[in-house]
Amino acid sequence: MARIALEHVDKTYPNGYVAARDLSLEAMDGELLVLVGPSGSGKSTVLRLMAGLERVSDGVIRIGERDVTDLPPQQRDIAMVFQNYALYPHMTVRENLAFGLNIRKQPRALIDERVGAVAASLGLDALLDRKPAQLSGGQRQRVALGRAIVREPLAFLFDEPLSNLDAQLRVETRVELSRLHRKLGATMVYVTHDQSEALTLGDRIAVLKEGVLQQVATPMELYDQPANKFVAGFIGSPAMNFFKGVLTRDGDACEFRGVDLVTPVPCEPTSGGAVFLGVRPQHLEITSDNATGEGTLKGEVGVVEPMGNEQIVYVTLPGGERAVAIAPVRPRITAGERVTIRVRPEGLHLFDAISGRRITRFDWPLTPKRSGH
Repeated sequence: MARIALEHVDKTYPNGYVAARDLSLEAMDGELLVLVGPSGSGKSTVLRLMAGLERVSDGVIRIGERDVTDLPPQQRDIAMVFQNYALYPHMTVRENLAFGLNIRKQPRALIDERVGAVAASLGLDALLDRKPAQLSGGQRQRVALGRAIVREPLAFLFDEPLSNLDAQLRVETRVELSRLHRKLGATMVYVTHDQSEALTLGDRIAVLKEGVLQQVATPMELYDQPANKFVAGFIGSPAMNFFKGVLTRDGDACEFRGVDLVTPVPCEPTSGGAVFLGVRPQHLEITSDNATGEGTLKGEVGVVEPMGNEQIVYVTLPGGERAVAIAPVRPRITAGERVTIRVRPEGLHLFDAISGRRITRFDWPLTPKRSGH
């Protein structure tokens, strides 16, 4: 296996569209790195640059210690699994699995051995003589995975391979992919727009926006310490709530003041100015009391989504802002109900209103700051 490194890579198309801008990123040896971002973020283009299906406008790509920037795909020793499976419909499963080895003129005994081992590991033994049209979507995806694995390449590239599967099959195949990664110890780069998929699969996750790398970190680092407002809003479901306001300071006491929310926050050296206060839905507590004052919000319930073990509640606030909270299943909350929301102080985030950069994250309870006198 081998690392894949992008060094200051740019990709600009003839029409002026910039798909990657000064991108430096490394998938370490044996790592499963997930590229995630909304549509148009450049994640699939980055994967195609790694594969050699697209040429970089500037920068360097290395696989292992080799500079592969100008090498065609067949000389990079990687395997790619596409969203649409790309199986040969006239070939059996056995022939599809063996295709890459056959065109490399590998010995028949080696081909049979590898195909048999991969088919057994993916549960394809009984399907080897069927053609793709006779397979389910999940079975075809496993054949596509097997065709990549049987080659034993330096690295695997996955371009949204689960997006055509139904919800249950996506979960099952995701588990299978994690198991295969642990078993093979292979370097894998995986593209998805589904942040839940990214969080459950990746050793690390790289978040892209408009061709620019926003942050690369482990799943929990991204969730707990997002680099900016974009990452904070993209990672986590339901998404983080943002309340626009200002920080005010009175001696050692600081306060966030927004249209609908006023709440104390710890003072930081940078305290002051326009900010966004970020609050995860699980840190908004819905109550039926009429409490008022700091850290509380009043609003009207618009939509309630029962999830079995919890309720996702969408609330419209008097100032026009909206908030999403996660509440226990009891008591039942109904649309049109007037509720009080209490902001739980743990895990609050502050973001600069102009740059979007995270200023700090607050973990309460905190030791009061000394005045220094």
